[in-house]
Amino acid sequence: MTRRRFGVEEELLLVDALDGHPVPAGSEVLVAAQERLGRERAHQVEHEFKLQQTEIGSAPCETADELLEQLTELRRAIAGAARELGVGIVAGATHPLPVRPVPTANDRYAHMADAFGMIARQQLTCGQHIHVDVESDEEGIGAIDRMAGWLSVIIALSANSPFWQGEDTGYSSYRTIAWGLWPTAGPTQPFRTVAGYRDAVDRLVASGTALDSGMIYFDARLSAKYPTVEVRVADVCTDVRDAVLVAVLVRALVETAAAEWRSGAELKEERIEMLRAGVWRAARSGLTEDLVDPRSGLPADAWTVVDALVEHVAEALAINGDRELVDAGIARLRRSGGGSERQRAVLARDGELAAVVLDAMRRTID
Repeated sequence: MTRRRFGVEEELLLVDALDGHPVPAGSEVLVAAQERLGRERAHQVEHEFKLQQTEIGSAPCETADELLEQLTELRRAIAGAARELGVGIVAGATHPLPVRPVPTANDRYAHMADAFGMIARQQLTCGQHIHVDVESDEEGIGAIDRMAGWLSVIIALSANSPFWQGEDTGYSSYRTIAWGLWPTAGPTQPFRTVAGYRDAVDRLVASGTALDSGMIYFDARLSAKYPTVEVRVADVCTDVRDAVLVAVLVRALVETAAAEWRSGAELKEERIEMLRAGVWRAARSGLTEDLVDPRSGLPADAWTVVDALVEHVAEALAINGDRELVDAGIARLRRSGGGSERQRAVLARDGELAAVVLDAMRRTID
């Protein structure tokens, strides 16, 4: 059976390479990185909403090893270009230190800032977006509708943003909370058909709560540019191996959900309130406390729910040759507690948030 191709976009923070403070160097880093990558690959780095960010994107991949190689190479290429400017890159979903985000000069971004006020001004969050090939929009909607309940577990596995404006937020993924302020962000009820999905998008744009279809920030959506389902719930992961773990689990979720759709399996009606509760619980405690079990809607030990996710997608993992990688990745996260717990451990050890940033900068490209 042919593997579904998949790819990853990573939003990255730009920081002073010596002290870790945020640096609004997005335009300069973009030019330097595109020159380093060359004309054929220049499109794999882009500017982002704020100048303290940049974005990289892999090409479509068939295997986890290929994705790991691409993300590692891209991170190192961008880091090398940034280093010439005295800038480091950090795969962290929020910046631990106080920051006043500077918007990138762009008419659309300016319109967003004007229309959405503080929500737009304060946003400096970095996610990992996973694209998975689908054969048709119909298959894509069938998959989106059937995997919604499991996406909160992906949030917990990727949680990597405990700090915001110099404070410990008490959350494992505060990016999820901050990003959720956008009016079109978050989980969705079943669309059932492509027409139902398009109608929802059109009505949101017509309502003025989204400027255009590019501002449809659903947790999972049909990509506007590619024949893919795009899953947008994950924090960007500092350890590139964690990024690949999250990506292969999302690919397996899409494959499993698409197979259920093709078989005509009954669609489980998910209450939007429970989906939101699952997202909040995952953002709050990550892997350290209970999660909302998608099967029952009740609290359950986080690792029990993670194990349930792995078993739910076991057949797809086997088809893709990813089960060994997933088992190793889950074991690694059990030992470390995940990205947020690593950040908190560094703060406890060194006593300074700058040390958290510099540790993450090193691990982003190690």
